[in-house]
Amino acid sequence: MGKVRSNRISEEIKRELANIIHMELKDPRVKGLLSITDVKVTGDLRYAEVFVSFYGNKEEQKEVLETLKKAAGFIRTELGKRVRLRFVPELLFKPDNSLEHGAKISAILSKINREEEANNDRNSED
Repeated sequence: MGKVRSNRISEEIKRELANIIHMELKDPRVKGLLSITDVKVTGDLRYAEVFVSFYGNKEEQKEVLETLKKAAGFIRTELGKRVRLRFVPELLFKPDNSLEHGAKISAILSKINREEEANNDRNSED
């Protein structure tokens, strides 16, 4: 299977999963600030890694992932109704910590900038 087709299928699955989770799933724990950041489909279309980002503490994030894993059968069935594929991939939900990682990097850079400005101010007073 070509890379372009794989990317197209991943994007279509990502879009449909977002709709299913936000519109069809009844569990209030996943109705919050949950977003699907990426979907990676294996070459044989048997598995799809679904990366989810959720605003909340670690315990809430763990709870949301467990809820999604328990609902995976329902979500996969709904996905099969919406996406025309020979096989509907098995869904593997994984946390996407890239936003959290980006926030940490941003905080570190801000701290470095403040320290450099403080050093420059001290040096210019001399």
